[in-house]
Amino acid sequence: MAASAWAWLRRNALRIYAALAVLYLLVPIAVIAVFSFAETPRDRLDFSLSGGFTLEYWQHAFSNQELTDALFTSLRLALLATIASTAIGTLMALALVRYDFFGRRGANLLIILPMATPEIVMGASLLSLFIFYSAPLGFTTLLIAHIMFSISFVVVVVRSRLIGFDRSLEEAARDLGATPVQTFRYVTFPLLAPAILAAALLAFALSIDDFVISNFNSGTTVTFPLYVFGVALRGIPVQVNVLATMLFVVTTIAIVLVIWQQRRAEHMAAVQPDDVGEPFAGTPAFPPAPGAAGG
Repeated sequence: MAASAWAWLRRNALRIYAALAVLYLLVPIAVIAVFSFAETPRDRLDFSLSGGFTLEYWQHAFSNQELTDALFTSLRLALLATIASTAIGTLMALALVRYDFFGRRGANLLIILPMATPEIVMGASLLSLFIFYSAPLGFTTLLIAHIMFSISFVVVVVRSRLIGFDRSLEEAARDLGATPVQTFRYVTFPLLAPAILAAALLAFALSIDDFVISNFNSGTTVTFPLYVFGVALRGIPVQVNVLATMLFVVTTIAIVLVIWQQRRAEHMAAVQPDDVGEPFAGTPAFPPAPGAAGG
């Protein structure tokens, strides 16, 4: 009996370890979700849950105007930073992987440095930069800072997809008469889309969650993490738990969509031409390139 139990444990040790690790990560989020429904005394948590549960805080999730303003500031900041950093980071990844130029190896090293630099050092450095150029601290300086530290993560994610990219698919599209723009639109971009989307979600999560760098460069602008930190000493409103739970649910849905899109892209990448002269399944019929012989 003991031998069979030990054999079962050895076979499933990795699964058990992974389950415990995921449980460890999700317990704090579960606590937040539970207390978003809990009837608790004002400005403090009652871990006994003796007050029962209520939907009052969900019905008035946006009743705290200061909290709501801070949340929407964070969302606007994260959205703009995500769009800018994803566009810049994707182009940088394409340049680093597909082109050979002077300083390429140094550029690859410099991309990693912001990821390895402590946030307090990066925040202080950016503050010194803004003060040196007499830039008023506020939403603009926050946006510049968030774009700066998000670009590295976008480059790393997109570059990892580009390294394993099958260039023969692009060559097949060109052989079928596609222009460079059509090749990028119908072949390259759809296959890179899951990586770009994953990089964008990562940049969004990093931006909306950032506290240290924002604390240095925010000026009078208050983001969601800065607001929570500011009210923590006198009591965190229950609406914070509600809004945090909403953000977690939305993020989970987005991750599920990304995983689905990645599997779809892998299926597309696995499709190979059946014949050298025949378009393969799922490939649009490209019009003749300008200047091509008309037969």
